[in-house]
Amino acid sequence: MLNIVIFGAPGAGKGTQSELIEKRYGLVHLSTGDILRAEIKNGSALGKQVEAVIADGHLVSDELIIALLEQEIARHKDAKGVIFDGFPRTQVQAEALDTMLAKHNEKVNIMLALSVEHNELVKRLLNRGAQSGRADDNIDTIRKRIDIYNEQTAPVMEYYKTKGIFAAISNDTTVDECFQRVCNAIDKVNK
Repeated sequence: MLNIVIFGAPGAGKGTQSELIEKRYGLVHLSTGDILRAEIKNGSALGKQVEAVIADGHLVSDELIIALLEQEIARHKDAKGVIFDGFPRTQVQAEALDTMLAKHNEKVNIMLALSVEHNELVKRLLNRGAQSGRADDNIDTIRKRIDIYNEQTAPVMEYYKTKGIFAAISNDTTVDECFQRVCNAIDKVNK
């Protein structure tokens, strides 16, 4: 299996690039954001809890995310591989992902870190909010989400750097140019 972690601040292009990777390599795209939004849409007690946390710009607990992802991984055990989008966000989650995959004799093959300049991130997120109506794409929540990413999530990159599976990808370009950079990085580990 080809297992990819795609990483970047909110608005860095993880969803867009994940869709392209999914089509080209035949992988399953597991977006924690999509999984959580589905729980919210279902109106479950869990969904209501998640909605309050996300609307306030905070991260959902490790335990909750890990349990949801383990359920999804089990559902896709026959896939060619998985793109983990929005997970892991902490070193605890990165270690939990390694443990989950090891249970299936699998591992993360590469971590793609998409980077975009701060003002461009804010512009992209405000535009996305205007187009999609996502409540979490407003200026106050955007600032909180970027701050949380920089403080809590960005350090996870060091975890993958020490494992030798980190690839930095600049996404201050077109979607196609970024995707070519992504493919070049994936092809190096997918021989």
